[in-house]
This record gives sequence, structure tokens and C-alpha cells, in this order.
Amino acid sequence: MAIVAQRSVAVVGSGYMGGGIAQMLALGGARVALADVSQEVAEKNLGRLLTEAEQFVADGLFPADAVQRLQENLWAAPGIEEAVADASYIAEAVPEIIEIKHSTLRRISAAARPDAVIGSNTSTILIARLAEAVDHPGRFLGVHFSNPAPFIPGVEVIPHAGTSPETVETAQEIVTLTGKRSAVVKDVTGFVLNRLQYALFHEAAQLVEEGIATAEDVDTLVRTTFGFRLPFFGPFAIADMAGLDVYSFCYASLQTEFPERFATPKALQDLVDAGKLGTKSGGGFLQIPAEQTDNLVAYRNKAYVAMAGLLNVLGPSPVDAVVKDGTAPNTR
Repeated sequence: MAIVAQRSVAVVGSGYMGGGIAQMLALGGARVALADVSQEVAEKNLGRLLTEAEQFVADGLFPADAVQRLQENLWAAPGIEEAVADASYIAEAVPEIIEIKHSTLRRISAAARPDAVIGSNTSTILIARLAEAVDHPGRFLGVHFSNPAPFIPGVEVIPHAGTSPETVETAQEIVTLTGKRSAVVKDVTGFVLNRLQYALFHEAAQLVEEGIATAEDVDTLVRTTFGFRLPFFGPFAIADMAGLDVYSFCYASLQTEFPERFATPKALQDLVDAGKLGTKSGGGFLQIPAEQTDNLVAYRNKAYVAMAGLLNVLGPSPVDAVVKDGTAPNTR
């Protein structure tokens, strides 16, 4: 996909999420108009973004010329209409309240070019519901960055049933412009990210409520066991490497106590019944060839050792310090 080096974009909503998205677009070379309820608010948040960038540069998190690039590419618009008038892409990042989003999207779509693509940063609201407020809804979709937007590398791209293929392609180009990776998912409540995130949190909360473990111990186990793998492998790769037959046996064990909560997924059982047990058989969810197993294991081991080394370099997080003795160190 071709990336336009200097495109005109607008970010409507200059708070924490919108500001982070604007930073990444501007650092990617776009000319970014920042809009909010007033120019005063947009200018105040623009100042905050520049101050943050100075600290990020000092901390080695942004490139050395980041502040200069932001000063050149970011500007505070008098209002929404002025911000979106010439934009080819518009990011909506206002509060997660459907009435506010509908009102804002009506203003955006009325003032924007008919061919401007509009992406909502909603994390929970159905894109089809938001599209009701957009003229020419084929140009509208969800483009969901995660918090903190400058540093989390994955973005959900969520078309609704009427979104055009060209709109999806433009959204993916925008994500690439920010240096991130996109995954296109269907328009369902919670999309993918939050369905997974809240499923984990729900089970974690139940463990604490039932007195099985403390919140601190649950967090420790997540960070130091399966969570340790997640920067490198998703749940399907992990399952394929563990063995899908092993997963099937574990589900059967869990069902002795929780028959409905841990019912064996049909997709897993179908693969096991077909003898596709993951990397050990050369077939599974990801179809990783058996001859690649040695390379995969070698990469896995290097990755985990590298992660352990990084954690040693960083030292304990402020959360660890608070849990240990109730005091939060200065990490600067």
C-alpha cells in the first residue's frame, strides 16, 4: 500500500487518547489539525503534547527531533469545522458517550470533504450505531488505538457492513503511517481487544472474590507465566506449541468443576478429532509446518530470555514497590 508522506488529517478530541493519536500522525509526517470544544482547549492540549514530547525525548522514547516535527506538523484549529474542512482522514476521539459521538460525527461529516475517511477511536460502541450519524457512511469505520497511543503498537480496524473496501485500505495506510500494525475485525460489541481483555479480567476478579488468590498474586502469576509469552505469541500460537490435545485434556479437567464456563471450543475439538495437534503434527490453528518446530522453539527460548533481561534492566515497576512496602519510588 502506498503511504502519502504529507497528508492533511484532523483529530477531533484532543485529550489523552486523541492527543496521542495526533502525536503519532504528526511524527509520521502528516499535517494534523487538532480540534476540541474550543480553540482554547485545543491550544492548551497542544502545549501539553509538546511538553510531553520533550520528556519523551529526554527519556529516549521519542526521536531527538520529535518536538521540532510536532511543532511543524501539529496545529490547534478554531473549531471542528475548520479542522476537518481540508482533511483527507479524520480521527474522532471524543468521550465514549454515544450522544456526544453522534453529535460530533454529524458536525464532522457535514463539514468534511465527501471523500474524507472518518475513523472513530471508540473501544466499545458498535460502529454501525455510530455510522447512523455520518453522511456517506461508506467512508466511516472504527480505528481503535490502545492506551497509551504513542507506545502500544497494535490497532483494531473495524468496518461496519456498509464500509467500502477503499475506506478500509485508507485506514490501514493511516495505521502504517503511525508506525503501528493493524488487524481488521468485524463489528461486534467489544470487537476483539476488549472481549479478550475483559474475559481475562472477569475470571481474575472471580478468583479474588472466591478467595482463591489475592489481586497481587493473580497479577504476579499473569505477568510471570502466560502473560510472559504474550508479547511474542498470541493464544493460538501458544496453543499450537503446547499441543491441542493437551488443551483438550485441560478443558476436560476444568469441566469437572466448571462444565459450562470451560466448555471445549468446537474449533479446538474439531482439530483434535482430525489429528491436527499443533506444531507436533504440523497442523493446528496456525498451520505451522513441523519442520519449523526447531526454529520456533529456538526463537521462543531467545525471546523469553531477552524479556527476562529487559525486566532486569528496567527493575521493579512502581506497582511492585507499592505492593511490597506501600511506597512508590520516583522512576525518573
